[in-house]
Amino acid sequence: MSDTPDRGDVAGEQREVLARLRAVIEAKDTEVSVLRAELAAERELRRRMELRIAELERRLGMDSGNSGTPSSKEPIGAKERRKAEREQRDTSERERRKDRKRGGQPGHRGAGLSRDRDPDERKTADPPAECSGCGASLAGVTAAASSWAQVWDVEISRWVTEWLLPSLACPCCGKFTTASAPPGAHPGTISYGPGVNTAAVLLSGYGNVPAERTAHLIGMLLGVPVSAGFADRASARLDEKLQAAGFGNAMQAALADEPVLGADETPVNVLTRDTDPETGQEAEGAPHVLIIRPPGGKLTWLRALGSRRAAAITAILPFFTGILITDGYTAYQQMLPDLAGIQQCVAHVIRRCRAVSKLGPGSLQSWAADVIEILREAHLVAEDARSRGQPIDPELLEKLRGRYDEAVAFGITHSRHRDWHDGNHPGYAPGSWLRAYADQVWLFTGEPAAETPQPRTD
Repeated sequence: MSDTPDRGDVAGEQREVLARLRAVIEAKDTEVSVLRAELAAERELRRRMELRIAELERRLGMDSGNSGTPSSKEPIGAKERRKAEREQRDTSERERRKDRKRGGQPGHRGAGLSRDRDPDERKTADPPAECSGCGASLAGVTAAASSWAQVWDVEISRWVTEWLLPSLACPCCGKFTTASAPPGAHPGTISYGPGVNTAAVLLSGYGNVPAERTAHLIGMLLGVPVSAGFADRASARLDEKLQAAGFGNAMQAALADEPVLGADETPVNVLTRDTDPETGQEAEGAPHVLIIRPPGGKLTWLRALGSRRAAAITAILPFFTGILITDGYTAYQQMLPDLAGIQQCVAHVIRRCRAVSKLGPGSLQSWAADVIEILREAHLVAEDARSRGQPIDPELLEKLRGRYDEAVAFGITHSRHRDWHDGNHPGYAPGSWLRAYADQVWLFTGEPAAETPQPRTD
């Protein structure tokens, strides 16, 4: 019997081994495919999570300095963060020279108090007793020169005026007729005068001080005890008097004569919402206040809005036909046919660009910082030209506008298809807006009135 294995048996074993190997390889291939799919899914999930985190960080970093967020809605610490960023930005934009002293520079007017040439009282201080140099006695020495020092203060004292209201008997029927009390006074009662009412309005209305604390402050500062109810009704009393005097019509007429106005809306909290007169249901939309004021702030008109809808805003401003400075809200565009022009608030533009410039990846969003720098240069050029009573150099203006257009086009190109967790990259919308409303952003370079200081309606 031969010891050599049968070739048929060997071939069969080899086929079995190959089959098992193929099965193992196929199983491994299947496993590798599954792992690759899981890895791709994990990578996609990680990518989306990174984009989501970037979006959340962007939102957390939004404040009144880089968005339209009102300062009252800012997160805790936003003011300090903004201050630190401003100091860092100022340091990088203007390198401090070694010979440059701190504080205001020569020629800077400052904002301090000016000496009152006609003081209410003059006093002479005691002369010095000894020399500040050698310490010798100065007794009996005649004054050689003098300087001055002023102290500004106020005197607060309660002032009570009592009106006697004479009664006269009618010679015909004998009926007694008593004189009417002057405005603000009522027979047989004690009323608060204009000064106390003004303090209540300023503290509660302008200072947003709660009614009870307003009453306490008036008592401490003025020495006049008032109730929280009196303070709470201060603005309502003022409104009644203003309405009776025709304040709304007078303010509208004054604002209509202004060449430039700024308008902005801000959300407010209300105790009760307006109701629809037809259905009796709560009106749709969030309550806002519309702030209207000219540059310089000599007038400020606050108007209540049931919502931020375009119809509510445009219904208040049809009287104005000049240049309107806005923050980019498209509702104002409906007024454009009746206006001399719309100037997009450059401060709001800079805020939006500042927020975009902080986004990545890398320096692809640096175009937004370029837009900020270009607009600042344009403002300085316009200021310089008008201070000399001359128009802006057309060639220089064309170069600035060209740089602006190039920067915006770069931003749109590099943000249009860039990944983001939800739709387009946040840099795409501002870039598209800056291109669409470029003429309104640059209106101040052709309209002298639009170059005046931007009104602080926000």
